[in-house]
Amino acid sequence: MSGLEQSIDGEVWIRLGSFLGILLLMLLWEQLSPRRVALPQRAWRRTNNLLLVIVNALLVKIIMPFGAVALAFYAQQQQWGLLNHVELPLWLSLMIAIVLLDMLIYWQHRLFHVIKPLWRLHQVHHADMDYDTTTGLRFHPIEIILSMLIKFGAIILLGPVAMAVLIFELMLNGSAMFNHGNIRLSLKLDRPLRWLIVTPDMHRIHHSIHRHEADSNYGFALAIWDRLFGSYQTEPQEGQVNMRFGVKYQQDFQQTSGLWALLKMPFTLNPPMKKDDD
Repeated sequence: MSGLEQSIDGEVWIRLGSFLGILLLMLLWEQLSPRRVALPQRAWRRTNNLLLVIVNALLVKIIMPFGAVALAFYAQQQQWGLLNHVELPLWLSLMIAIVLLDMLIYWQHRLFHVIKPLWRLHQVHHADMDYDTTTGLRFHPIEIILSMLIKFGAIILLGPVAMAVLIFELMLNGSAMFNHGNIRLSLKLDRPLRWLIVTPDMHRIHHSIHRHEADSNYGFALAIWDRLFGSYQTEPQEGQVNMRFGVKYQQDFQQTSGLWALLKMPFTLNPPMKKDDD
């Protein structure tokens, strides 16, 4: 087996094990210590959100048989990208790559809120009328593919080592499940954590039904970007317990939770892009 094939095979099993482990942990945490009372239809929502994850995984595997880690390994062999032409200690190279990739995700996220065709895709994530760890996995397949292409471009230009990409992928996936969790963290823990990582109370504001709140707190992993680029909001106007989720222009539960409804949403639900929809 070639080094590239080993990289592909290894990445799949590491990411799958990490995904299942964190998902089960978060589901248990949500059951034992919830931040909010979940909607009565929680089982239906979760089931369809997770079915969308399976659809996405199958489609990506068919369309893109190799992942970001394998591409980084190949780029290193071909000496593509800036970091493959700079002599740095491994720890510094890892840190630079992870921080820059996380900043890329922040700006990609903001872009998907601003450009209407991209928002039509991203609204699938925001239309969830409740908020738990499965919300963090709920993305339209086309958005997943576009995100992968953006990430691939960044890897080719930046040239991070494969280990950095693997760490970043695990961090991003784990962060998405954690910061979308319906879990209770004490304020004494949440406030200092917010200076380092995105916490559930911080990111939950981003899923508010009020668009000016949804257009804040874009970060997924590192918390620095929202403060640095002026998109940070401390608390929702209705409070963490009483705030409402979803998009104002579609509050029909069946149209925002079924698998088929989610897959067709970008093509059937035409969102207003005005900012004064509160």
